[in-house]
Amino acid sequence: MSELSQARVPSVKNDVLSGTVVAIALIPEAVAFSLVAGLSPIVGLHTAFMLGLITALIGGKPGMISGATGAMVVVLAGLAASHGLEYVLWASILTGLIQIAIGVGGLGKFIRLVPQPAIFGFVNGLAIVIMLAQFPLFEGENWIMYALVGVTMAIVWLFPKMTRAIPSSLAAIIAISAVVIGFDLDTKRVADLADISGSLPSFHIPTAPLNLDTLMTILPYSVILALVGLIESLLTLAVLDEMGGKRGAGNRECIAQGIGNTTCGFFGGMAGCAMIGQSIINFTSGGLTRLSGITASVLLIIFVVSLADYIGLLPVAALVGIMFMVCINTFEWGSFSRLKRMPKADAVVLVAVTVITVFADLAVAVICGVILSALVFAWQHARIRIEQRLEDEDVVIYELEGPLFFGSATAFGEMFNIERDPHHVIIDFAKTRVMDSSGVEAIDKLSKRYSDAGKKVVLRHLSEDCIALLKQAGPFCTHELDSPTYKVAAES
Repeated sequence: MSELSQARVPSVKNDVLSGTVVAIALIPEAVAFSLVAGLSPIVGLHTAFMLGLITALIGGKPGMISGATGAMVVVLAGLAASHGLEYVLWASILTGLIQIAIGVGGLGKFIRLVPQPAIFGFVNGLAIVIMLAQFPLFEGENWIMYALVGVTMAIVWLFPKMTRAIPSSLAAIIAISAVVIGFDLDTKRVADLADISGSLPSFHIPTAPLNLDTLMTILPYSVILALVGLIESLLTLAVLDEMGGKRGAGNRECIAQGIGNTTCGFFGGMAGCAMIGQSIINFTSGGLTRLSGITASVLLIIFVVSLADYIGLLPVAALVGIMFMVCINTFEWGSFSRLKRMPKADAVVLVAVTVITVFADLAVAVICGVILSALVFAWQHARIRIEQRLEDEDVVIYELEGPLFFGSATAFGEMFNIERDPHHVIIDFAKTRVMDSSGVEAIDKLSKRYSDAGKKVVLRHLSEDCIALLKQAGPFCTHELDSPTYKVAAES
């Protein structure tokens, strides 16, 4: 909360105005995601309020916005259709508990394992997904909505060139709403999407029986929700880190998301996560502290409880135009020029993650990106070199260079001429390392082959961690160590 106490007056103004834009933009998304999941719109609105408020207060990245998201709704839709809302609530609670455990366990740092090309692909894919999600809103509309969307985009683009007194997105909403309401134009309004009026969320213990059958039903959903939610949240955090230059706290964000989702489950909401589109709207509109997220959440629930009739008059075209501009600003246009200069393997990862994000979902895309990058890394480093020299007529020395792990184990075993080698064989590991059990097994197999041929193998210059790894293999690895002890001379 220190960010609030340190905020200056201009920052407070920017945060409040930015939070206002986000609150308005959250309404159609929360409603739409609830309907996709087959739930009441109020479930998504309550989720956006509770999860948004909790993560704004204690999350790992000030200014990041959380709520009901498409990635989570896709997972929840099946559970909601087969078992109903009460099971969704239990699944949300369990999702939160899993996320808290991940954060407490310090596992949020593993987001750093996601390579930069995969992050670019995630951002590009998500920008396309957000854009495609707007097209159903044009159904049944006439030229007026198309014109209003175009004017909205023009205002968002041109307004900052004239003044930054208020966020351009808010200026667009005010201007387009004034025209539509003033001239009573025939175009879709927020109220046409669904009735957004409601009350404050209240404490509610899910009525579905809490037993082993229920746990087995919700567990697969909760695990997927927890992982998908944290992947999207931590990648959003990473994107905002790049935009703002300040690093967020991944583990803290995991815990905040977990507390938020658990709370949502006990107050009639569903599991959610960070929203990259709304977060970028907030960030680019000047919402850089926790006050912006708090403002967005509080205003959202005020709209739902007290101002639903007025918010229902707002034109959907203004919100669609803003989201189109978010897509344009979110897409990493520089990735096209990077494609020409980056290694082909990285380019494949970037394109693959983008395509999979669009046609599958975020979690699958990111996991595929990490796997592809790991395979490329393993292939590039699976090169172990060997130099052979005779010490005398009865001793041959093999000097290795490169890592010995699963990627190079096969090549390692094929580099030795067991039949022609003399009785004593020394394998020098001064320039290599045994990285995993595959490397240990490769040494074991090689030692056995030399032993079967009646020859003796000595392993030399192994590092201490490599020796420990070999010792852990116990009887599964036969070898003899010949590692000289080195002493460092000290001045007297």
